[in-house]
This record gives sequence, structure tokens and C-alpha cells, in this order.
Amino acid sequence: MIFGRLMRTAALGLIVAIGAAPALAPGPVQAETLRVITGTASSPLAVPMNRAVVVESDTPFTEVSIANPGIADISSLSDRTIYLLGKEPGRTTLTILGADGQLITNVEVHVTPDIAEFKERLQQILPGEPIEVRTANDGIVLSGTVSSIARLDRALELAQRYAPDRVSNLMTVGGTQQVMLRVRFAEMNRTVSQALNSRFSLGSSGSLSGASTGVMPTGTPVPSTSGGAVLFGFNAGGLQVGLLLEALESQGMVRTLAEPNLTALSGQEARFLAGGEYPVPVSDGGTISVEYKPFGVELNFIPRVIDGDLINLELNAAVSSIDTANGVTLPNDAYPIAAFKRRETSTTVELRDGESFAIAGLLQDDFRDSVGRVPWLGDIPVLGALFRSAQYERAQTELVIIVTAHLVTPTRGEVLALPTDRVRPPSASDLFLFGRVEGRGGPTAGGAGEVARQDFSGSYGYVLD
Repeated sequence: MIFGRLMRTAALGLIVAIGAAPALAPGPVQAETLRVITGTASSPLAVPMNRAVVVESDTPFTEVSIANPGIADISSLSDRTIYLLGKEPGRTTLTILGADGQLITNVEVHVTPDIAEFKERLQQILPGEPIEVRTANDGIVLSGTVSSIARLDRALELAQRYAPDRVSNLMTVGGTQQVMLRVRFAEMNRTVSQALNSRFSLGSSGSLSGASTGVMPTGTPVPSTSGGAVLFGFNAGGLQVGLLLEALESQGMVRTLAEPNLTALSGQEARFLAGGEYPVPVSDGGTISVEYKPFGVELNFIPRVIDGDLINLELNAAVSSIDTANGVTLPNDAYPIAAFKRRETSTTVELRDGESFAIAGLLQDDFRDSVGRVPWLGDIPVLGALFRSAQYERAQTELVIIVTAHLVTPTRGEVLALPTDRVRPPSASDLFLFGRVEGRGGPTAGGAGEVARQDFSGSYGYVLD
């Protein structure tokens, strides 16, 4: 008995010492003491999880009980003192009985997560973030405004350590959360082809036969109306001689440029298509239906503002065009189906506000040449050139896609300009008397005025060597 009393006295002294510790050094919320007075209602008792409080009664008690031992555990230190330990978040009731089973009081015990330690860790990991932490029922409620989504995710991940699956997120993200993406598609196609064809024919009048080394059909050579073709012919008695020389050189260039600008909220998808849709017949159980395949310049992206001005960008871009040369025609169907040329890329990158990068670059160089000749005759020195044909083709394709990301906010409508702001329909006098295709005047101030001052005078275009 003496040993038991000494152990209870030592435990009570330890609790009192722990309760006085916060006055000396900052730290988590420690044990508190609830005094129960007979004849008055007991106030609810908040107990941090894995922390202890002391309940004192001014009247000796003979029996104490806890409604849910899984939430809190009790131990009597004396006939007036109860040691209460919080185990799991939740609510339960502590009942104290006096002599002859008389009820002294019922104490409502609310065991909550230990948010004091959580607040300390939160300030260490995310200093300067005004995050408010509260308890609600058996969970944690986070509120306030954080500077980025990444920091919001870190706060939620840390809260899950202290209250798994019991975290309510009422936080908002401050700063700019809208991203404008400027994408520049630049494609250049250049082709060069040269061909030299010759044809030599011998025969009698009305029955001419000969050899052809070009692409001209067999038979009597006829005067050509196309450029680059020369016909030589003469008659020697009953013999007719014909020689057709055709030389052709062509150069071509196609330039494609698109600069779509799209704005999307962080985490939301934006789409862009500059082109069209091509109808393709599809057979389904004997029924022919039509599906439309998009072509042109396509762009899909999802921006995510991670931290400050750091942007995570998930992007899909494609450039496609109709290719009639590689199309097909279905059996018993006169409707030809064209093929598609398509260059696409898909990537995820990170960049800061205003930074750019090239996500795709393609240089394709196709070269082809061919020589056709009449056997034996085409090998004769000098004169053999009349029995040979040569073709040379070269095609180059360059495609570059450059992406620039900006954090943007809405602006006033009057500072924005439209392409139509610099063009005014001409009046009757402007068009018929002066030959002007645009009217005079226009806006002079703001963004619209700056666009109106632009014109197409002077040199423009590209020089290819």
C-alpha cells in the first residue's frame, strides 16, 4: 500500500511538472487540469491525441468510467484525482460516481489531433505561408491563401500524417493562375526539278516509227505547245526524220506559318485548330456513314502553375495536310479518299514566365534522279545524248515549333485591338474616283490606334539563294 501511494504521488508530481513546462519554453500544448465542483455543470474537456490531462474533484469519488476506452484511457491517482490520456480522435464521456453510487458529474471528452506539433512542422516546411489550422470533429481543417499549388499540396500531404483521411481543405491559391501560350508553327517546303527528254523517229511518210527516251507517247512527233519543247523534222525523199527535245525546270516554295495564342486556367485544357475537317466514308454493317478527320494546325495543352512563376506544361501539337497523291479509291466506288501528311509531337516541360523553347524541329531532304536510255544507242558518244533522258528532283521540308508561356491577368477591353480596326470600307468617291480600296481615317489612340498605323508599304517577303 505504501509503495502504491508513492507511485501515485510520483506520477502526480510528474504531471504537475509537465504542466508547468510551457511557461519556461515553447512547445506543444501539454496537460491541463479540470476541476470538478459539485453542483455545477462540467465544461467540455479537449484532450490532444497522445497527450494527458488531470481531472480533480472536490468530492471524493468511488468509481470512474469512460464510455469508449478506444478514444481515451483513464487511471485514478487518488480518490480525488483522475489521469486522462487521449488515444484516438473522437468524442466520449467520462462518468464520475461518489459514495453509494451517487453521480458527481459527466465530463464530455473531445480527443483531437495534436495540431500544436503540426503547426510547428508547417511553419518549418512552409515558412511565411498564412495557413490557419483548426480542428473539426475528429479531423483537421486548413484555411487561408497560399502562394502556389505546390505549397498547397505540401500542406495537405503533411496534414495527412496527423489526421489520415480526415483533412478538410478550405485553402485558396493566390497569385496569377492563368497561362497564355504563344505557339509559332513555321514550315517551309522547297522543291526543285529538272528534266531533259529526247525522242528520235525515222520512217516513211504515213508510217513513222522511232525510239522514245522521254515521257512523250510513241508515234509521230507533233509540235508541242508547252514551254521547253523543240521539234526538229525534215523529209529526205520518202524518208521522214523527226527529233523532239524537251527540257523542263521548275522551282516551287510553300510557306506555312501559324501563331495561335491561347489562354487557360491552371489545370484546365485549351484546344486550337486552324484548318478544316475532311470527310471520310466509313462502312458499318453495309451502311456507309461519313466521319470527319481534322487537318491543319492543331494544339492542345494543359498548364499548371507550380510555384511562383514556374509553369508545368503538358502539350500536344500537330501539323497535317491533305495528300491526294497517296489517296485510295475503294472498289466499285468512284469517290477517292485522300491520305494525310502529319507531323506531331507530345511532351511535358517546365518553364518560367516569358521563357521559350523549341519542342520540335524537322529537316527533311529528299533527293531523286533517274536516267533513261535506248539500249546501245544511248551509249554512243555525243550522239547518244539524243537517245537519253534525265530527271532530277529534290525536295526540302523544314518544320519548327516554338512555345512561349506567359502568366496573364484580364485587362480593359479598350486596350485590345482587332485586325479590322485598321481597315475601313472605302466610300464611293474613294473607290471610283481615287481607286482606293481602303477608306481614310481610323482610331488614333490605344492598341487599336497602333494597329491602324501599320501598313503594307515597302519591301516584304523572303529571298532564297
